[in-house]
Amino acid sequence: MAEKYWVVGGEYTDTTFTEIAPGAELVRLGPFTDYGAAEDAWRAKAMETIDDAYAWFEIEKEDAVAYRVVGGIYTDTTFTETANGAPEERHGPFDTHEQAEAEWRAMAMATIDDAYARYRIDKL
Repeated sequence: MAEKYWVVGGEYTDTTFTEIAPGAELVRLGPFTDYGAAEDAWRAKAMETIDDAYAWFEIEKEDAVAYRVVGGIYTDTTFTETANGAPEERHGPFDTHEQAEAEWRAMAMATIDDAYARYRIDKL
């Protein structure tokens, strides 16, 4: 069976990203049979909503049971190439979304003053 990836998210009520904002709908793009294609769609949605602090999108692997925090410091705000040319950082896997979110928050807070830093939670 081929793997399937989805880009899921939307505009939330606050930065806990737990409840979709009134009048907004959960966006679910896909399926993508290739992680790279899903990542391209995620990046497009992230850039489309970059000025909305309540917008959040993540990549989910269908039937996944673990999570990973992915990101790093990039060369610019297109977030397509890491500053050092190395692969993106990958933290985890984590058994629950809450564990991954705690790591994501720690990474985001550690780089809060760097406009070229970006991290996301991927469902494995």
